[in-house]
Amino acid sequence: MKIAIVGVSGAVGQEFLRVLEQRNFPVGQLELFGSERSAGKSYNFKGKNYTVKLLQHGDDFAGIDIAFVSAGASVSREFAADITRFGAVMIDNSSAFRMDTDVPLVVPEVNAKDALNCPRNIIANPNCTTIQLVVALQVIEGLSHIRKVHVSTYQAASGAGTAAMDELLLQYRQTLNNEEVTVKKFPYQLAFNMIPQVDVFTDNGYSKEEMKMYNETRKIMHSDIAVSATCVRVPSLRAHSESVWVETDQPLTVDSVREAFNNAQGIKLIDNPQERQYPMPLFLSGTDEVFAGRIRKDLSNPNGIAFWCVSDQIRKGAALNAVQIAEYLIASSK
Repeated sequence: MKIAIVGVSGAVGQEFLRVLEQRNFPVGQLELFGSERSAGKSYNFKGKNYTVKLLQHGDDFAGIDIAFVSAGASVSREFAADITRFGAVMIDNSSAFRMDTDVPLVVPEVNAKDALNCPRNIIANPNCTTIQLVVALQVIEGLSHIRKVHVSTYQAASGAGTAAMDELLLQYRQTLNNEEVTVKKFPYQLAFNMIPQVDVFTDNGYSKEEMKMYNETRKIMHSDIAVSATCVRVPSLRAHSESVWVETDQPLTVDSVREAFNNAQGIKLIDNPQERQYPMPLFLSGTDEVFAGRIRKDLSNPNGIAFWCVSDQIRKGAALNAVQIAEYLIASSK
């Protein structure tokens, strides 16, 4: 297949290259695109160097089968027509089209078939925090319908890109050396701190990140689930964590939830608190699955279940999920 990556120089773009190679995706021809700052750079894929082309309006996407796009919402909106005009399927990692009614929002473990109906040749990749949440929620939904979800996220610096990770490391060094701390990527110093804000706030007091989790979960799961989220930036480098409380129609046992997680696609269970075994981002960065643990009954609600989950948001929360969508499209076309 002829594959394009738009925004290849970013953290997600680089992860696309790794994921495509690791999964032996059928790339017959590869085209890389980027901004003026990235154009001319060279990246290696399967032993061959590829030069980044300048993303511009024109016919550069003629013949492309699938375009993985991760260059921000404004770029996606501006270049969507160029990318899809000749028949390429655009799998977009930005927020530009996620809530458009004629654009499917897909997590393959949850609603893969939605990807087959994309009249605009655009498929949206959900927000990273939503992806790991719905992979877990779909398993519980199979046991009993979910009424409500309360979730607090613990989001790593990598959610804001490579420069944010570099700044966090710099802030740690500066703080320990009693130097003035550089603060550019976040509203406040993140090192030795937590910031209860991811994205800007809306009129209802929730941030845009929190509202994404509400709206996207309902669209992906085709459900009336009510999601109340609090999103927090924490001083870890990579992989997001979530503390989740779920209320279901019928009471569920911990054993039934644990068994369902253990048998589910895309989830791995790490749940032995007595032996201090539970998911942690430090040890799960670079992995593909959503890891679940700390499963327990909610003491405040007989129909409540609480759990903890961790997932690498650059992989499953971005690049891997998009590649899995492409793999599903290929398998469905055979």
